Amino acid sequence: YIKAAEEMKTKPTQQSVAKLREIGIEPQIIVCRTERPLSKELREKIALFCNVQEKAVVEERDVSTSIYEVPLMLKRENLDTILLEMLRLGKKRSDLSKWKEIVRKIGNLKKNVVIGVAGKYNELRDAYKSILEALAHGGLSNNVNVDIRCLDVEDKELEKVLKTVDGILVPGGFGERGIEGKIRVCRFARENKVPFLGICLGMQCAVIDFAQNVCGMKGANSTEFKPDTPYPVIDLLPEQKKIFQKGGTMRLGNYPCRIKRNSLAFRAYKKKLVLERHRHRYELNNKFRARFKAKGLLVTGEYEKKRLAEIVELKSHPWFVAVQFHPEFRSRPTKPHPLFRDFIKASLNRKENIQLKI
Repeated sequence: YIKAAEEMKTKPTQQSVAKLREIGIEPQIIVCRTERPLSKELREKIALFCNVQEKAVVEERDVSTSIYEVPLMLKRENLDTILLEMLRLGKKRSDLSKWKEIVRKIGNLKKNVVIGVAGKYNELRDAYKSILEALAHGGLSNNVNVDIRCLDVEDKELEKVLKTVDGILVPGGFGERGIEGKIRVCRFARENKVPFLGICLGMQCAVIDFAQNVCGMKGANSTEFKPDTPYPVIDLLPEQKKIFQKGGTMRLGNYPCRIKRNSLAFRAYKKKLVLERHRHRYELNNKFRARFKAKGLLVTGEYEKKRLAEIVELKSHPWFVAVQFHPEFRSRPTKPHPLFRDFIKASLNRKENIQLKI
């Protein structure tokens, strides 16, 4: 659909298919993303000039509510049946009842929570796509719409913006830029009892804030940002210290995490052993564990084989959880990640409690 001309055009599709043929790719199904419905005439034209069956020209209209409407739309276009026939897999009945329930819930969310995400790539929202989707999944499980507010961690008036959110998330990342701002965000969440979820670098920033501002460790930092820090509360994993070639050398993939009972993490997962995905080099320095514990920052999850801290929580905070792994990678719309579910729940509770006091 060409908006300026208010007319449907098939030429771009024909040219795209021609380019594919030039490199030896012969499409058998063409899915057409469009603002307007595809008429029978247009389908016939695309089928004729692109050498596909007319039934294999599939309409994929822009959706109004959620991207999760798309599978239901493609089902209505019989894409599943077409694929089964082409692959000679025989007829099978699909059950999209759970998916339909997701779309129904999305269209009927009455409550709203505002979550501040303190990243440094805010101009590229897809940089945090997994985080944003996992937050939406957590919202669905609590029947609440999640309004994402991207926080500029280099904003001098950051605290004013932080006062407008119901929960705070600090995601992962690399590099020194924006670190001081992220530490400010962690401090705000800690001091003002705002529900907080720190992920990977977000956990490390929370630990640095706690060391500097609660434990009195002036100059405490990560050796990633300040190699000569007097208090290296975040340091390289032991096996990383001899590695100088950085490519493909991080701690990657699934690792088990043993969770302590009577913790927020255990309350979320409801089990003592979980598998989570990792992508990092730096870790909480165990030399400081005892000092942190004495002041109220508890390690509630660890990789037992090497005694690596995986989850930390604040004892005196309603909901302050920071993790070294990436829970967003395991979240699904039909199965929200437990930490995102409980994080959104805590944020909603805080909002409703504040409203009751007004």
